[in-house]
Amino acid sequence: MSIRVGIVGISGYGGGEALRLCAAHPAFQVVYAAGESSAGQKLGERYPGLPDRLSNLTIEKFDPDVLFASLPTGDSKAPLARVPARTKVVDIGGDHRYAEGWVYGLADVWPEKIKGQARVANPGCFPAATLTALAPLLARRLIEPEGIIIDAKSGVSGAGRGGGDSKFGYAECNEDVAAYGLLRHVHMPEMSATIRELAGAERGLVFTPHLIPMTRGILATIYCKGSADTQACLSAAREFYAGRAFVKVTDKPLHTKWAYGSNNVFVSYACDPARNLVMAFGAIDNLGKGAAGQAVQNANLICDLPETTGLEGLGLWP
Repeated sequence: MSIRVGIVGISGYGGGEALRLCAAHPAFQVVYAAGESSAGQKLGERYPGLPDRLSNLTIEKFDPDVLFASLPTGDSKAPLARVPARTKVVDIGGDHRYAEGWVYGLADVWPEKIKGQARVANPGCFPAATLTALAPLLARRLIEPEGIIIDAKSGVSGAGRGGGDSKFGYAECNEDVAAYGLLRHVHMPEMSATIRELAGAERGLVFTPHLIPMTRGILATIYCKGSADTQACLSAAREFYAGRAFVKVTDKPLHTKWAYGSNNVFVSYACDPARNLVMAFGAIDNLGKGAAGQAVQNANLICDLPETTGLEGLGLWP
């Protein structure tokens, strides 16, 4: 079985990670690649380590079965509207999350909603870590959907290649931690919408992301109101994610490096019922589960493949 795949935004980190995963995917054949900053180049010029069958790829016309789009927010809505309905699309960018006609692709939480769909919007990287940790607690009513506070840290690759912007260079990021996107971060609407869908309500959500000097990884620490104890939260998550290959529930403090180079998401909990406090934690690779890994997982679901196909490789360590 050979499913023809195209990737738009191949020159960015998300598109490059999608290429890496699709190149080794047993059912996907990459037949089309596009990237504004690398237009006219051979793929091998951008990614010298590619096999010969991909390094000379310069296809201009295409008719893929599946198209991955990894474009900056604001750049994918118009071009993807012109893609034929017969082509299945996974948008790794932010333009179609909770948009009409698109399914929100939180693959580990509601895979049945994604199967067989033609238009899937990949979650953002911070929501992928946060919502996977929160979903079992919201679904089981172990926490209140009001007053949730999210404190999350991301590696620098989450900001994209940056177009040469010096603020993402080594000298600017090393030995530094900075909060950004305060109060109105672009990922807030999708997190609010998903909390409402899981719990029926959402109010007073606070989200503060931080950029830290590492390449990959996200750790989300989430503060919630609830009287459940730690074991109740762990049990709820293990039951909720039973049989889900990529969700790892643990009672240990999380490390982002556990997920490095993989599509895994690690979740954990720590609770103090006396203070009505539940702390939830989610750790991912922002380019894996936070972008290309979940995109391939979603593509597997819409193509009726086992969702682990092409994603079973081990993460990197150290």
